Amino acid sequence: MVEKFDAIVVGAGPSGNSAAYTLAKGGLKILQIERGEYSGSKNVQGAIMYADALEKIIPDFRDDAPLERHIIEQRIWLLGDDSYIGTNYRSESFNSERPNRYTIIRAQFDKWFNEKVREAGALVICETTVTELLRDGSGKVYGVRTDRENGEVHADVVIMADGVNALLARRSDLQKELQPQNAALAVKEIHFIDPALIEQRFQVKGDEGVVIEMMGKVTGGMVGTAFLYTNKESLTIGIGCLISDFKAKGISPYKLLEDLKNHPVIKPLIQGGEVKEYAGHLIPEGGYKAVPQVCGDGWMVVGDAAHLNNAAHREGSNLAMTSGRFAAETLIELKRQGKAPVAANLALYKKKLDDSFVMKDLKKYKNLPEIMHMSPQFFNAYPDLLNGAAHNLFTVDGVDKKSKENQIFKSFAKRRSVLGLVGDAFKLARAFR
Repeated sequence: MVEKFDAIVVGAGPSGNSAAYTLAKGGLKILQIERGEYSGSKNVQGAIMYADALEKIIPDFRDDAPLERHIIEQRIWLLGDDSYIGTNYRSESFNSERPNRYTIIRAQFDKWFNEKVREAGALVICETTVTELLRDGSGKVYGVRTDRENGEVHADVVIMADGVNALLARRSDLQKELQPQNAALAVKEIHFIDPALIEQRFQVKGDEGVVIEMMGKVTGGMVGTAFLYTNKESLTIGIGCLISDFKAKGISPYKLLEDLKNHPVIKPLIQGGEVKEYAGHLIPEGGYKAVPQVCGDGWMVVGDAAHLNNAAHREGSNLAMTSGRFAAETLIELKRQGKAPVAANLALYKKKLDDSFVMKDLKKYKNLPEIMHMSPQFFNAYPDLLNGAAHNLFTVDGVDKKSKENQIFKSFAKRRSVLGLVGDAFKLARAFR
């Protein structure tokens, strides 16, 4: 006899764990299927964990979650060839009893989160791949088939949390093929280093941490960003660009990472570290316009599988956890009301997303991916121009400041033309409004 559950959650990343935990805590019979050896064994992320999203799921997570450092300073740098221009924000208010953001090691954090799922009462099966959705004659999903012997399992709803490739949804013709301009390939390394050096170089103490987000020459003119995060005993450094740009430019992601590590501004920050991990990961970058249908008869899709990533603010895990919680809360509400999990009723999940920061933020930046993809000048010309302008302005060489301002303007006009500058300003306004 085929076993039946209230819901099957496919995947054990932040969105899958959030959905499975919330459902189990709500008293539903839940099966979670993970193809990795354990939750977190194949997951890769920078990684920043946003407390607000997790606190709404596990209010006391700080008591035992494997957190690295809480972030007290955000730096945003635009890198030139041997320089950077940027801004920092640092606040002592982030040194509260309930910090807002933490760095984490995904393998450790996801494993902890999945233990919470098990403790809540869900059945978790690892090293198992879901090969297809089961659908009846009307197209309604009623379970999954796995690669195990007698691997058919039934459920009222299947929640797909299987990552950016969304293999299950694509195999079932619920999503189109992932487009190279809608995903980035990011590579990262973890460098183990003396905590005393971290404190010295980043001017932090105890569990305080710093996040550095970077753009500019290090991406080789491609659409992308780089990052450097402080952990307790290590630094995470990485860089990612659109797959379409990697293909067009023929540049190796590893080469980009090596160039980043050897940049004159970055090299001193990671010096003395021992590389313990190298990994790559796809990130959904298509934004609002790339978000697929998120629910239907007997199914929902959450997290990266639904392309829920805010590239403008480098936010992903909070959108993933929130979407997983919304999907679970939707099913719990329908169960209590005795309503069937058909498309019309599961649309409540879409409404929850639309009414939240998740879709509101993605909609705000709906034009950003296309504009950035079509505007390489923001990743090659402007880093040069802005760093050159700063160098000129801050060099005291007997040239009057008015002449320096004229030189700076001429350099911009020569590189982009006055009309080009006006057009670029319009593009930025359109991308961020």
